Amino acid sequence: MSTMRGYRWMGWGALALGFAFLYLPILLLMVFSFNSSRLATVWAGFSTRWYGELFNDRALMDALWMSLKVAFWTACAATVLGTMAAMVMTRFRHFRGKSAFSALITAPLVMPDVILGFSLMTLLVSMGGIPGFPARGAATIWIAHVTFTLSFVTVVLSSRLQELDISLEEAAMDLGASRLTVFLKITLPIIAPALLAGWLLAFTLSLDDVVIASFVAGPSSTTLPMKVFASVRMGISPKINALATLMVSAVAVAAVIGWYVTARGEKRRQRDLLLARQDNG
Repeated sequence: MSTMRGYRWMGWGALALGFAFLYLPILLLMVFSFNSSRLATVWAGFSTRWYGELFNDRALMDALWMSLKVAFWTACAATVLGTMAAMVMTRFRHFRGKSAFSALITAPLVMPDVILGFSLMTLLVSMGGIPGFPARGAATIWIAHVTFTLSFVTVVLSSRLQELDISLEEAAMDLGASRLTVFLKITLPIIAPALLAGWLLAFTLSLDDVVIASFVAGPSSTTLPMKVFASVRMGISPKINALATLMVSAVAVAAVIGWYVTARGEKRRQRDLLLARQDNG
């Protein structure tokens, strides 16, 4: 009995060390965002001055706005395209070229960012001579981010669609509903939590990317990660700590909202299944 208790304490200790390794640096960063010193790692007293200077930094705010715009439209486009790709992979089980289609969709998951960024830069440069094709800037960053976030959204939605009871869709079509009606009124509400999770994942990946954006960005389209990376090489500024604290807080709120919506959707699905079983019984 004592041996089992000892193993249990060792497990809890290892778990605590793991969480401390992951989250203690973030906690320290948030604490030092309220530091009055110009040195980001030397505590000199409590102050909120760096939050005021952060919002007065025009270049940093422009980079933040650029990243938010690109991330929003990237998440929207990746969610739409990922839903279409997931439907093809799960609903059309047999068609010529399915293996190649699946491999091309999931390839960015395992491809290094440097290789993906360089290849996209080469493609965009070669297409720059096409009339009407956008120059390197926010549009090219958006194209590149949609390219690599699409695979993540597709994987999330494919796993959810594979768990979906296809008999619900078949029953609706037997009653005369079209495929579009079935998707909008049956499939879409059921997979809504997965859609939200995929959207948030694509948004986060786009907002966090620095490698691919560095290859495809133009001189007037600096994203926030690029700006932060460039400023850190010149020395860590307390404004970066303040910015990171705001971003961590926003992500935490979004994660809680996403978890709440997902949990409600799962409870609703379990309740509907229970009612269906009771009706069949």
